[in-house]
Amino acid sequence: MVVVALAALAADQLTKYLVRNSIDLNERIDIAYPLTLWHVRNQGIAFGAFAGRIGIVAGLTVIAIVWMLWFFARSGARHAVFPGAVGLLLGGSLANLYDRLANGYVTDFIDLPWWATFNFADTFIVTGVALLMVGLFRAEPARSPRP
Repeated sequence: MVVVALAALAADQLTKYLVRNSIDLNERIDIAYPLTLWHVRNQGIAFGAFAGRIGIVAGLTVIAIVWMLWFFARSGARHAVFPGAVGLLLGGSLANLYDRLANGYVTDFIDLPWWATFNFADTFIVTGVALLMVGLFRAEPARSPRP
């Protein structure tokens, strides 16, 4: 779990560093349809919610991180996918939390026409949630019908 979290954190921070130092703010670079790199700053959370309210966003993130650690401590052995899933969630959450506290915003740069602009940390978080859901559904014992 820790290795995955650190790898996710490092990958996210490296890509954001490269974007901030290679692409001007608000500049777009068309890669191949539908992918565009667009250097933007997000002062909120998903879809810009709570923009400019770093205290609330940081508090919610810390609560989520504590919950993830508690969940893993209780359920980590239930399914082989849980350590990786929680690692992705922690790494992504910590990466975006670091940006919010250090910069007052998160650097987003992956732009698809049908979705809000996002970054690798967001991708790690969504992937971690999806893996947790799969693990939870597969880890629950099948219930036999009562006679």
